[in-house]
Amino acid sequence: MELTVCICTHNRSRYVRDCLDGLRRQTVARHRFAILLVDTASSPDNTRELQALAVRHDARLIRLDRAGVSLARNTGAWAARTRFIAYIDDDAIPAADWIGSILHAIVQPGRLPALIGGQILPKWEAPLPVWWPASLRGVLSIIEHEGVGEYRTPAVPKNLEPYAANIVVHVLSLLAAGGFSGSVGRYGHSLLSDEEVQLAWTLQDNGYSVRYDSRIVVHHQIQARRLEPEWLLTRLFWQGASTVLTRRLLHQPEAVWRELPRRVLVAVLLAPAALIPRRSTFLLGARWRLAYAGGFIRTALGWSATRAAAQAATLPVAA
Repeated sequence: MELTVCICTHNRSRYVRDCLDGLRRQTVARHRFAILLVDTASSPDNTRELQALAVRHDARLIRLDRAGVSLARNTGAWAARTRFIAYIDDDAIPAADWIGSILHAIVQPGRLPALIGGQILPKWEAPLPVWWPASLRGVLSIIEHEGVGEYRTPAVPKNLEPYAANIVVHVLSLLAAGGFSGSVGRYGHSLLSDEEVQLAWTLQDNGYSVRYDSRIVVHHQIQARRLEPEWLLTRLFWQGASTVLTRRLLHQPEAVWRELPRRVLVAVLLAPAALIPRRSTFLLGARWRLAYAGGFIRTALGWSATRAAAQAATLPVAA
């Protein structure tokens, strides 16, 4: 066994089925990788479906009673019995050569990679609206860059970051770094993010190889309900909060205070845009910037985004 594939899920057994079907169609022999499902506090119906899927696909199922994707991913790392673990979102479908490309990437000459981020291509459940800002495709967990290289070097675009919808991590390096932080990352339906970014930069800052490889491909099923102005504004608010938390976790509090005056100025100048109904697309460019500034400012000034995200985990909001 050379690789563990970890799928963390919460109440989305339908997507897990598609992901597992993709793993069944891999070009490498099944005995070369293990499958681990980590179920975080799903409903009884979803749990029963996951149990059936685990049996059908020869996967190990671990059930956690608490929501939290960072907790789930760390649980997967501790349960892995292989050197590397590949994390894929439950709503992503691996390309047929996904496992093969991972196995090829981890044996390339040079430094042993601690983390490899791959390409994430969209599989639309509904057409992308014309009003959607081109600069914000990334908030849908889309990475379309072609190439290979170390993150935060000229080899890849400046703002390219790994997304846990498609990352491969060296297990011992992950555990030595303290795993994914519970201060960031999704809780149920909340939209707190950046746990993989915090891990990647922690590893890289400690001298490990952290790189991007576009040959490792998954297809991310973009849910139709995400393609609404209200979801986008909520997502940007939580991204502002996530940015503050991540910088603090990376011991960069000064970066937060340097940026805070600019975010306050944005919030003051764009405050009237908050009067526009959240479902409207009018002045959306101003409104998503205002939403991001709001999350950034509140968290910088002491609001506990982590506690709020945990409390929101059971609320019926867009995932």
